[in-house]
Amino acid sequence: MPHLIDGHNLIASLPDIGMDDPHKEAKLVNKLKSWAAATRKRCTIIFDRGLPGGASKMGTSAVAVRFAADQQSDADTLIKRRISRARDRRAFTVVSSDSDIRAFAQRHGVKVITSAAFSGELQRRTRSQAARGEEINPVVSESEIDELLDMFRADSNGS
Repeated sequence: MPHLIDGHNLIASLPDIGMDDPHKEAKLVNKLKSWAAATRKRCTIIFDRGLPGGASKMGTSAVAVRFAADQQSDADTLIKRRISRARDRRAFTVVSSDSDIRAFAQRHGVKVITSAAFSGELQRRTRSQAARGEEINPVVSESEIDELLDMFRADSNGS
């Protein structure tokens, strides 16, 4: 079942990524890539304030990343639009603690998980990985961060 994730809302629920972190989106995307690989689930994460908006190269086939353009829309509007346009609304889950998005999703028959509950799932998975001796929070090198930032800049330049 694919997940539709309110990106900044989830970041605010995570203890290891701060809203003031300039790399918060990239860190969340990396965390969700690990989650998707471990669970074999797919997700689309939608963030506010991306220019020019639209798909980001940070994503993969399992983790789609979208940014709402400031002038056009915001993440809440894009999430609601996706819910409204969905053919089988029971086929996905919305992750958000925003009461308006949750109510909208529930009215349309979409399963909802709070960001705090999903954050807890991510944390349990991390503890499970630690128990198996897997690397939990791999160090992201400066060059990897620069590569992600270059991809983000390319998206904003229309490349």
